[in-house]
Amino acid sequence: MPKFTPKALPAIAGTVTKPAQGVNKQGAVAVSAPKQEQVIHTMKVMATGYTAGYESTGKLPSHPQYGITYSGVKVRRDKNTISTIAADPRVFPLGTVLYIPEYGYAIVADVGSAIKGRKIDLYFATTKQVYKEWGKKEVEVQVIKRGNGKCSEKMLNALGKAIQTYKSVPASLL
Repeated sequence: MPKFTPKALPAIAGTVTKPAQGVNKQGAVAVSAPKQEQVIHTMKVMATGYTAGYESTGKLPSHPQYGITYSGVKVRRDKNTISTIAADPRVFPLGTVLYIPEYGYAIVADVGSAIKGRKIDLYFATTKQVYKEWGKKEVEVQVIKRGNGKCSEKMLNALGKAIQTYKSVPASLL
């Protein structure tokens, strides 16, 4: 069995084809895109997927920091509210809230050794989900709140409840 490294996972994901228009693909996003006036700016990035597992982080479930991001919050994927992602903090500081087409709302809660420049790593629970639902692709993300270098469970919970209620991020939280 080959040893996977954090850099190897995106490379073996291969080419991802987009579904035809109007086709409801597995894992379709259940939230609305932000209103145009909420978007600070858009940016093209290369987006890959990662898991909390050894293949992405080098940590086993028995490790005390398994599933814990650089900011200290637990990784999460919830297409109905908000998910955690990794990014280069020089591009997207911790706490930055993005809308990612076909993924949903995400907050930068983690950094990665292979995540430099205009790259983001989207959290998924399993490698099977990474390959089936995402892989590796270039996307245009919408920045709706620039982070201040921090991300907490309190922030995640407040954003999650608001998005669950309004199906988007209300202006009052921006």
